[in-house]
Amino acid sequence: MTVLELVKSAGYVGLFLIIFAESSLFFSFFLPGSSLLFTAGVLAGQGWFNIYILVALLALAAILGDSFGYWFGSKIGPAIFTKDDSRFFNKKHLKRTELFYEKHGSKAIVIGRFIPIIRTFVPMLAGIGRMKYGIFLVYNIVGGVLWSVGVTVAGFALGKSVSNIEHYILPIVLIIIGTSLLPVVLESFKKDDNGKQKTL
Repeated sequence: MTVLELVKSAGYVGLFLIIFAESSLFFSFFLPGSSLLFTAGVLAGQGWFNIYILVALLALAAILGDSFGYWFGSKIGPAIFTKDDSRFFNKKHLKRTELFYEKHGSKAIVIGRFIPIIRTFVPMLAGIGRMKYGIFLVYNIVGGVLWSVGVTVAGFALGKSVSNIEHYILPIVLIIIGTSLLPVVLESFKKDDNGKQKTL
């Protein structure tokens, strides 16, 4: 099933659940959140969805998902993150996210929204680190709206202005994924304070 077919089949409820899951459940980091947002926006531009209902639901899903991830991290996370690597959990992903979070602080909640894998783990780390929920919520709302509305509206604009845009969704989605992973790639090539190559 292509991303286009998945979005058409999922509908409003399915998209809400997918975005919520990717933002909240640590084993859902593989879900293509940004790709789904963009594709849903393109389809909204073609009349498949109401853009106002769509962005409202997706923003709500992103915000609630991160809030659940924060709660999960604060209540259950420590017990899980002390376990050995398993099929569903790899400490390398946690370490990469932890380093990113420590470096950027609260901004990681906003910036992390646009980066796969990191998007899933940042709110959990905020919960594990016992960040004040009021501060977390502000960044959560800002990041959730910027990501969900921004990517969806970008797709909507292309869907409205470019004919047969659905034929170009795959390469566009690949560009989105590549661009969103760029910060992680660049970070992996940076050197530490001793001039040695970092290993994430």
